[in-house]
Amino acid sequence: MKRKRIPNRLRKYRRIRGLRQKDVAAVLGLVDSSRISRWERGMCLPATTNLFKLAAVYRTLVDALYTDVLRETRENVRHKEHIVLKRNHCHDHLERV
Repeated sequence: MKRKRIPNRLRKYRRIRGLRQKDVAAVLGLVDSSRISRWERGMCLPATTNLFKLAAVYRTLVDALYTDVLRETRENVRHKEHIVLKRNHCHDHLERV
């Protein structure tokens, strides 16, 4: 089964800054650029601390690096929140009856 790629704008922001993957890896204290490559290709997500470091290196916010992921996450959370609140409202109404 093929894994879904994690959409991101890491490569875009790195290129805007005029950096190579190995430059970013060095700034983050990584031994080589393989992790940078995997993150840019959407194979996996960086650890939280590396995500903040990337945003600092690229002079942007974490949100901008993963806009699509953030949008999808917000939609999912709002949908689940709606279901929970609707269920709680129905439950509260039944308790009062």
